[in-house]
Amino acid sequence: MNNGIHADPGADDTAADRLARLEIMTWERTPAETDSPGQRALKEKLSHSANARIADTAYIAADARIFTSALTVGNRSWIAAHALVRGDVEIGANCSVNAYVCISGKVRCGNGVRIASLVSIVGFNHGFDDPDTPINDQPHEIKGIVIGDDVWIGANAVILDGVTIGNGAVIAAGAVVNKDVPPLAIMAGVPAKLVRRRGEKPVAAKSRRGEVEQALRSISETAKSQWRDVLGHYRRPDGYISANASGEECNSARHQCDAIEIAAGFGEPPTGEEAKALIALLQSLQDPQTGLFPDPFPSPDSSMPVLEDNLSLYNVLAIGYALEVLGARPSFPIASAEMDAVALCDWLEGLPWKQRAWRCGDRIDGIATALYFNARYFESGRGREVLFGWLATHVDRATGLWGRPTEEQGLLQPINGFYRIARGTYAQFGVPVPYPEAVITSVLSHYRNNQGFSGETYTACNLLDTIHPLWLCLKQTDVMRAQAEAIAETIILRARERWQNGSGFAFADGQQASLQGTEMWLSTLHLAAGVLNIEDHFAFVPQGVHRTRAAGLGI
Repeated sequence: MNNGIHADPGADDTAADRLARLEIMTWERTPAETDSPGQRALKEKLSHSANARIADTAYIAADARIFTSALTVGNRSWIAAHALVRGDVEIGANCSVNAYVCISGKVRCGNGVRIASLVSIVGFNHGFDDPDTPINDQPHEIKGIVIGDDVWIGANAVILDGVTIGNGAVIAAGAVVNKDVPPLAIMAGVPAKLVRRRGEKPVAAKSRRGEVEQALRSISETAKSQWRDVLGHYRRPDGYISANASGEECNSARHQCDAIEIAAGFGEPPTGEEAKALIALLQSLQDPQTGLFPDPFPSPDSSMPVLEDNLSLYNVLAIGYALEVLGARPSFPIASAEMDAVALCDWLEGLPWKQRAWRCGDRIDGIATALYFNARYFESGRGREVLFGWLATHVDRATGLWGRPTEEQGLLQPINGFYRIARGTYAQFGVPVPYPEAVITSVLSHYRNNQGFSGETYTACNLLDTIHPLWLCLKQTDVMRAQAEAIAETIILRARERWQNGSGFAFADGQQASLQGTEMWLSTLHLAAGVLNIEDHFAFVPQGVHRTRAAGLGI
């Protein structure tokens, strides 16, 4: 007998399901659920265990993990299940802390802050600078994090100690914020960079591309109309000069080759008697025994091993290609490049891969180009097969590069070394790169880590060594093409202000213009245009060291 009252066996299940739902979808809470006995009891418990002051209208999921020395949670804010909150934390009104957020250390949040799932806000740091002390024994440092009002932090973002985020900012999913963020900024990337500000209309892709094409045409027209004046600016009675990093005039065979390449790039290489004289001059610089091209400025150091003489080996490229532009070739085979398999492998393994991967790439570029000239004009052994085999078995599959990052420069050495290696081997012989997707990822990471380069690092070398690998690898894959195209667009847009009338481009910001800088920047712009498939808008086509056509000789 039950006096007409029937128990509902599903009522408890329904209530449990509702509580489970609120643990994750906490925004669905009602005022009654916020003021439920369970919530009041949890807030009371946290006031003792976590030194918490939680507003009556705030909601804390039962499965949230809160271990704070001090916690403030404002009106109508909530913390979802599986969030971890520890340290000294203040959360303002109308804030949301979603599931699996981790807030640690000293953190101050304003009002209206939205924190998506899996965000890490780390308001402390562990010491690590003393290599003689285990990291576990080094002291913590706490600068604290301040987050302003009306901020949205996307899923998987990381906010590091010492950062202040201004009012109204948006942090994109996956961003790593290691510097202060201005108000209303939209930040994305690793490390996070300013994309635009809220209230600004995003630039449509077609609109930006139109701006890029216009900038490219403008640079093209200027350079095409001035290249003869630029060459005249550097011409002297005994040849061409350039300026070193200190602005001092200096001589090198390379400057003569730069002048030939610039003229050829605009479709007007030297001809007739001028070409004959240049061919005779450049061929006279080749050593008949080694096949290398010792530079007469300065005088060669006879005590230096032939394959350690940087200019002699680099001039294989500079002079060899200049001779081809003039319709000629080296007079002698480059005998120094013809090593047997054991000698070549020993030489490769003796290069300074751990600290100077760029230097290694520079050496390989010269040897590979020497093998190209030998194969095309003379006779060559099996060096190409050995070289490509060694590279294939020594590449880092994770990065697609050769060599290792350094503590001081990060990926700079292996990235710049990759350009030189790939230019002389894979690009020159038309052979696919082993791991193009990994290379693109590494290059983009390096570019982001250096904020796209600036000041003294905004050099023709750093930008060429960025854009050439992207250009080459995108022939094999479309991975991250949009990011690579954005870099190409930025290179073109930033080049407009760097041309110096009558003297061309400087190698690096803050330096005087030079023949080397002019040729390298023109080649970089051609490659950037190639990434965007708009190279037809640019009058300069590299014909020498930075030419883009494969030799087609195979390996």
